[in-house]
Amino acid sequence: MLISVDELHRRAAEADPPVLLDVRWALGDPHGEQHYRDGHLPGAVFVDLETELAAPGSPEGGRHPLPSVELLQAAARRWGITGRVVVYDNTGGLAAARAWWLLRWAGVREVLLLDGGLAAWQAAGYAVVTGVARPRPASEIVLRGGQLPTLTADEAAALPGTGTLVDARAAERYRGEVEPVDPRAGHIPGAVNLPTTGNLRDGTSLFRTAAELRERFAALTGPVGVYCGSGVTAAHEIVALAVAGIDAALYPGSWSAWSSDPERPVATGEQPARPA
Repeated sequence: MLISVDELHRRAAEADPPVLLDVRWALGDPHGEQHYRDGHLPGAVFVDLETELAAPGSPEGGRHPLPSVELLQAAARRWGITGRVVVYDNTGGLAAARAWWLLRWAGVREVLLLDGGLAAWQAAGYAVVTGVARPRPASEIVLRGGQLPTLTADEAAALPGTGTLVDARAAERYRGEVEPVDPRAGHIPGAVNLPTTGNLRDGTSLFRTAAELRERFAALTGPVGVYCGSGVTAAHEIVALAVAGIDAALYPGSWSAWSSDPERPVATGEQPARPA
């Protein structure tokens, strides 16, 4: 799931280096492309999460519905993807994990997330470049969706009865104390809260070790599903779960879709007791 900056630096010098995708995005920051132009890994292509990794938002689909396979395939061909891909950002993988999940969902087998992202690359003393990378030759890759599991709203609602539904948002949003973007505050009844920020080592953009992540997720039982605000950072939780050896399904609509449906119940407050 992850690749270190040292390993990427070595692979980038090979005759057939991986395609590098720069997914610079953060909620409330529309300047991802400018951040990319100001400094990125050599050869990296900028990816616009809003238009290339998501369909237009709607109450039913949430703020970042999954794009159609046709849209994603056109983008993947434009990026020049034929085989190995490495995705990164400058926010600890919280945005780039969306590209990791989507490409794997669409059947691209060799997709890795750069552990630590741009910050770790620069901290290791490796060079960044400005401007826009020279386009790679377009590919003819064929994508097929459905290669990773997803949940509908009904399936997410039922999951706490048979397994574990994880809410990956910040604790205060889960508890319903604040809600900066979505129609209602709170969480899906029965969901447990494990914020994505807990996947990273304190004060860094690096993932915790596999052993630490196994300990973090040790209480999860049965099949596991994950949601967040709009299906973006939940992918980061799925990466961390995969590092820990746990498969998980994504609820793409996440809280933005759930809270837009007045028929869906909302819970607030502390998380439910976990099974003994």
